[in-house]
Amino acid sequence: MSGWTYRSFFNPLLAVGTIVAVLASSTVQAKAAEVRVAVAANFSDAAREIGALFEAESGYRPLFSFGATGQLYTQIAQGAPFDVFLAADQARPKRAVAEGLAVADSRFTYARGRLALFSRDDGRITGEAILRDGAFVKLAIANPRTAPYGAAALEALQALGLREALDSKLVQGNNASQVFQFVATGNAEVGFVALSQLAVHEGGSHWVVPSKLHSPIAQDAVLLTAGEESEMARAFLDFLKSDAARAVLARYGYEG
Repeated sequence: MSGWTYRSFFNPLLAVGTIVAVLASSTVQAKAAEVRVAVAANFSDAAREIGALFEAESGYRPLFSFGATGQLYTQIAQGAPFDVFLAADQARPKRAVAEGLAVADSRFTYARGRLALFSRDDGRITGEAILRDGAFVKLAIANPRTAPYGAAALEALQALGLREALDSKLVQGNNASQVFQFVATGNAEVGFVALSQLAVHEGGSHWVVPSKLHSPIAQDAVLLTAGEESEMARAFLDFLKSDAARAVLARYGYEG
C-alpha cells in the first residue's frame, strides 16, 4: 500500500482540463453580464454616461457600437449580435418589429433630438443669416439616406428655400459624429450636427434649428430578438426610462 501515494493519483491532463473548464466558465459568465447595444452616433456621449450609471447600479456592462442608424439597421438585418437598438428615428425600429428582428411590445421613444448648425469659430454663427449669406465653402451634413439628422438638415434647407442655392457646397459624413469632426477639424466651416454633441464641447458657435423647419427627430429604442430572453437587455431599456437617465438626456439637450 505504500506505493499508493497522492502523486500516483495526480493526472496532469485532468488538472489542465479542469483549469480550462473553470476559465471557460468564467468567460461565459463575463459575457453573460454584458448587454450589446447598437446606438445612433448622435447619442454616443449620452449613451456612455447612461451606460456608466447603469453598470454602477446593476452590475451589467453595456457594450456599445456606434454608427448611422441606417448602417446599424443593415448590420442587424444581416445578423449582427445586438440585444438592443437605440435608433435616431422611429422608422427603423418599427421596421425591425415588422420584419421580425425586434420584439413588438418593446418599442418606445427614449429621446427627441434637436438639430444645430455648428462652427468651430466663436461668433461666426448667430442664426440662419449665415446660410442665406453663404459665406463658406463647405456645409457638412450627415448622409440623409442613413442618418436622420442628415435628412432633417435637408428638410431645414428646403424650408428656408436654400436647398438648391447651397447644394454645391454640401459635403456628407457617414453620421452626425463624422460631421462634427469635419467642422471641429476645419475640413468644413459649418455643419449640421445634433445639439447633444455640443453639450460637452467648449468654444465655437451654433444655432439651434427651429423644430418647425423639419420633421420631429423622435428616437426610438427597441429590444431585438437576439436579446429577447436577456434580463440585462430588458433592464437596460427600463433604465433608459429612469429619472437618472432622463437627467442625462436633459443635460445633453434632448427633449422628453
